[in-house]
Formats: sequence, structure tokens, C-alpha cells
Amino acid sequence: MQTVEETIDVEVPVRTAYDQWTRFESFPNFMSRVDSVTQLTDGTNHWVVDIDGVKREFDTEIIEQRPGERIAWRSTDGESHAGAVAFTPLKTGMTRVWVRLEWAPDTFTEKAGAALGFDNMQVRADLRRFKDFIEARGTETGVWRGEVH
Repeated sequence: MQTVEETIDVEVPVRTAYDQWTRFESFPNFMSRVDSVTQLTDGTNHWVVDIDGVKREFDTEIIEQRPGERIAWRSTDGESHAGAVAFTPLKTGMTRVWVRLEWAPDTFTEKAGAALGFDNMQVRADLRRFKDFIEARGTETGVWRGEVH
């Protein structure tokens, strides 16, 4: 399994950062390899990603969701994929976003990219795009504040 952990500080309150992250359909706005995420139910999503020209589809289930604090998920079919995002308040109006992703690279290109640190660079770049996206808006595009235990 390949694991990447990254953090970024964003200049919005925790609630705004968290609420935006729960808008899974907005991921293509800041995640360059994500073509689409469709929320099937409150706890399941269908992902379509493009990894270096290879299109992959898989479903995920949310295994933990605590509003304003944390979201965690894992794949239920297709790709081996799991992740978690935590939101920590800093000073007034600022939030630290921590992301951990785990997946199993399949192809030679994916394995080489992981070994060379390209995955870390990709996640870091996606977080910078998330920062730009949410700070430019100043508010989330929607909200779902349910809990999953």
C-alpha cells in the first residue's frame, strides 16, 4: 500500500472547510485526477479517476464522519483506496486540514511514480488547489452535517 499524509492551513473557519469537503461532487474543482464523485447515499460515493490516462471507477463508503472534525472512507469494490481528513481550528478564522490517503498502485508507472514521490507532490498540489478554491469563495458550495460512526 502507498500512503501519503499532507497538511495545509486555510484561511477559513473549520465549519467552512469541513462543509466544503463534504461536498464530494466538488472534488474535481481541486483534485486534478478526479473526474467525478457521485454521492449515492449519505454514506456511499462513486468515484471516477484518471491516473496517467488510465480511467478507474470504484465505490467508497464513509466509515467515520464527525461534523467539523473528521471524515474517513474506504473502497468497497474496484480499487484499493482509503482516506481520512481531519480539521483542526487554529486561530480565529483559520483551519489546518490534514489528509491521509492509502491505495495500492497497480501498474509499473503507478509504482514508479509512488517510489519517486510523485503521489506526495500530487496530494500537496491538490491541497493547494483546495486552499485556493475555498479561500477565493469564502464559503462552502453546500453542506451535509450528518454523522457516521
